[in-house]
Amino acid sequence: MEPTPITGFIEECAAIAELHPDPADRVVAIAPLMERLLPEAGAFLTAAHRRPDPAHYARHPLHVASDGNLSLFSIVWQPGQWTPVHDHGSWGVVGVVEGVLEERSFMAVDGEIRSDSGIRLKRGGAILLGCGSVTSFVPNPDHIHMTGVPEARKPVLSLHLYGRNMNSFHIYDVEQGTRRLVQLPQES
Repeated sequence: MEPTPITGFIEECAAIAELHPDPADRVVAIAPLMERLLPEAGAFLTAAHRRPDPAHYARHPLHVASDGNLSLFSIVWQPGQWTPVHDHGSWGVVGVVEGVLEERSFMAVDGEIRSDSGIRLKRGGAILLGCGSVTSFVPNPDHIHMTGVPEARKPVLSLHLYGRNMNSFHIYDVEQGTRRLVQLPQES
């Protein structure tokens, strides 16, 4: 039996992750696979994977590895929906299926973040990711950002591959100079 686009993608990503211990090497090798997968999204994204949530962006699992080393989510963004400022504690590759996703970056003024308080962040630039675009990140240095869709734009559908089960991440309070680890509920 021939693998579906999603199972083939996951198998290739798992093999690359095993072959390349350096997160930067992993994302360089996986980004072209994500680009190749995006046009095929219609073949594996169901109505449930495209379901929005009026209260906040909606995250739908497509794959979570039993060993916790790889996860893939579809994320549905309505205009005006944004993540908090956060990091992932992992490497990742993101591709846009529909719309234009905006990413606004933040940087630690003092270099590496070593505690949950006394954090000084400054704003960085913005990236606009249109349909078919792919971006990636690595955990060291921390990739601190917020992602979303401004009010004036159309809804967005994106695919997010992470190098772990993305069940927790740090949220930053830029004004207070703090961060806290948040746990996400298990999704089905």
